[in-house]
Amino acid sequence: MSQQFLERLGIRYPIIQAPMAGVSTPRMAAEVSNAGGLGSLGLGASNAAQARQMIEETRALTDRPFNANLFCHVPAQRDAAREAAWLAHLAPLFGSAGIAAPTALDEIYKSFNDDAAMFEMLLELRPAVLSFHFGLPSAERLAAFHAAGIYTMATATNLREAEIIEAAGVHAIVAQGIEAGGHRGMFDPEQPDERLSTSVLVRLLAKKTRLPVIAAGGIMDGAGIRAAFELGAAAAQLGTAFILCPESSASAAYRANLQSERAMATRLTASISGRPARGMLNGLIAHGDAPGSPPAAAYPVAYDAAKQLHAAASKNGNHEFAAQWAGQGAPLAREMAAAEMLRTLAEEAGL
Repeated sequence: MSQQFLERLGIRYPIIQAPMAGVSTPRMAAEVSNAGGLGSLGLGASNAAQARQMIEETRALTDRPFNANLFCHVPAQRDAAREAAWLAHLAPLFGSAGIAAPTALDEIYKSFNDDAAMFEMLLELRPAVLSFHFGLPSAERLAAFHAAGIYTMATATNLREAEIIEAAGVHAIVAQGIEAGGHRGMFDPEQPDERLSTSVLVRLLAKKTRLPVIAAGGIMDGAGIRAAFELGAAAAQLGTAFILCPESSASAAYRANLQSERAMATRLTASISGRPARGMLNGLIAHGDAPGSPPAAAYPVAYDAAKQLHAAASKNGNHEFAAQWAGQGAPLAREMAAAEMLRTLAEEAGL
């Protein structure tokens, strides 16, 4: 399966740099792809014009395949009372940052499923690989991508989601374990989450589906990649392992925390964005998840509050409210160039 995956994509190593919206860059994706892996761009926080620029910048740096990732979430169900309660809960944090809490919030990210301009741009530029998070595009859009020769992947956190992905005709499944940093790719965050580990999920999907399975979550080195292959994965996707690369857009504070004792404590929380996501424990997570806290505003409305809060606090050197996503393998993070990282991982994995 791994060899078929490599041949279909035209890459040397079955190693994928995770999309990581807000951290991955065209330079990072290009360096990984040039070194023989599959680089990725996270487009979930971008509009069509921004996404076009990122794809074109990447293509100027590599002629190798790379992946563009899209968010397919259900649009936020706006609830004025819930949003007001959340802002009231965050008011002390805004006060500590020297500003008043906003009186209203915006839905700052559009779902790909509601973005015609993004769809048309992607059909025009035809990146080699498209991947989907939080759900799937419509059958019509998937068919159009496949007709254009685009390879597709989608995230599953359980068997039911994987079965939906397979039935839709997507080419590969990204099996995201509970150890993974960043947002859980679950289709419906209101449904119970079994919180399967990467190892259990990969083995389950390798046995129960016919598609290539890409292991994601907690993998930081070649030993982790080899373990994923033993469980039946066709490839491994690593995100946190690439954050310290100079090509990433991670801030100095983010990098410093990832190289400190902060990396030892990650939490799965909805308090930053409104959807479950794993990041290093900070003041916003501790406050938002404290006993008795109201539920966060819906995704991505809650993210608007977090971003405004961080923007105000960071002006005074306070980074306690930043979204610093990281997986449970964060203490194993290494600082090296993206291409060197890719080659090191391949060597460690015996590829």
